[in-house]
Amino acid sequence: MGRIKIFDTTLRDGEQSPGCSMNLAEKLQVATQLEKLGVDVIEAGFAISSPGDFESVKSIAELVKNCTVASLSRALEKDIDAAWEAVKNAADPRIHTFIATSPVHMEYKLKMTPEQVIERTAAMVKYAAKYTSNVEFSCEDAMRSDPDFLVRVCDTAIKNGAKVLNIPDTVGYTTPNEMREMIEYLIKNVPNSDKAEFSVHCHNDLGMAVANSLGGVLGGALQIECTVNGLGERAGNTSLEEVVMAMNTRPDLYGELPRIDTKQIYRTSKLVYNIIGQSAPHNKPIVGANAFAHESGIHQHGVLANKSTYEIMTPESVGVQTNQMVLGKHSGKHAFSEHLKQLGYDLTDDQIVEAFGRFKDLCDKKKTVTDGDIEALVSNTATVEEKYKLVFFDVKTMGKMGVGSTICLKKDNEFIEQTSLGDGSIDSLYAAIDKIVQPPEHVLDKFKINAVSEGQDTLGEVTLKLQSNGKSYSGRGLSTDIIEAGIMAYLNAINKLMQ
Repeated sequence: MGRIKIFDTTLRDGEQSPGCSMNLAEKLQVATQLEKLGVDVIEAGFAISSPGDFESVKSIAELVKNCTVASLSRALEKDIDAAWEAVKNAADPRIHTFIATSPVHMEYKLKMTPEQVIERTAAMVKYAAKYTSNVEFSCEDAMRSDPDFLVRVCDTAIKNGAKVLNIPDTVGYTTPNEMREMIEYLIKNVPNSDKAEFSVHCHNDLGMAVANSLGGVLGGALQIECTVNGLGERAGNTSLEEVVMAMNTRPDLYGELPRIDTKQIYRTSKLVYNIIGQSAPHNKPIVGANAFAHESGIHQHGVLANKSTYEIMTPESVGVQTNQMVLGKHSGKHAFSEHLKQLGYDLTDDQIVEAFGRFKDLCDKKKTVTDGDIEALVSNTATVEEKYKLVFFDVKTMGKMGVGSTICLKKDNEFIEQTSLGDGSIDSLYAAIDKIVQPPEHVLDKFKINAVSEGQDTLGEVTLKLQSNGKSYSGRGLSTDIIEAGIMAYLNAINKLMQ
């Protein structure tokens, strides 16, 4: 068993899930963090799907230097052409092409016979291989396919230039033993199987994506396809943080570990959640708020005596800071910068200056500023041009008439003020903003408030989503005033919508 490679498809399969779309700046931010995390492959998108997706794949391919960048393509010449055009400037480009192999997919979706699928596989893998030797081929819905037919398809792919053979559990149907047995069967029966690496890509419809991926590894797979926070279609994909820490916790079972810098896991998870306007469920393994919390008296007693009684990994091993250093208004920029490095942040001089300015503003509002506050400040960087900026707002309760609000926004060098009535503060303020901006018709889909740290003066974090014309726009705001945080989140989403 060799080193297991981590193929991250957060920016392709993860971003396809409802409510998880990202703009170009956000995708570049995630790609940069994935490179820092140490993934082997970034699947940057599906280049043929839209001009925007093509541009994001191309930009990521030109940005990333220390890992492979792949684009997904159907087994069609035009898809493969687009994929290559998008990734050709990468340090290590990969074309990832696929075709369905299960009876139900071939008959009802492809309307092709098994022999036609074999012919298409041969032609399209060969076509992709004329661009690059780094070709990955996937048998869509492999785990509901006939094993002997899969042997023929995989053999055909290898003969025509595929270097990676991906065996997906596309609909989350299989079990760990079945996945292990399938990989073992293919390695044993596919001629020249040693000329390619086998990969697994599991969906979580029955809650077994991580277990199935690990089953594949035990069967001989050398690549796991996964996403940060398990994002993906329907119930999601294999969770990167869970599968990586499972292998790190049990090297006796899984052998040589992935090259992932596990101390970057929490930061990567937080970044992706922030961008898509979500937060980790408290009981989410590895990155949830309760992942390292112990409330039971028996558990607390054991942990105080020896952490290994109830903790199989340390918070620090995944980048969760437990020793909080408190900075205050008398802390200088140098101390602030050094502390950011201790927290694992590598910012440019301009980014440090901007973050330090926000830190000083926060110090005027809070008695103590914790690591959680600082991480929230640093991660709350706008990834879209702030066309409309908040200048001031005022809210007045008016009894049975509701709430009246006044808000002033700055657009370029112009200050625009509006008032509105509403059922509550947020309702009236958002109505006043709409009068100024006049955005396309939209619906407020989600609105969530979260405390960043402890205490009455904690930073309040508001995340929300707007739906407009079938697309989702996330927004995030941060302030010690929860009303202001709500305004900032709405403006963040509105600015994205207006672009």
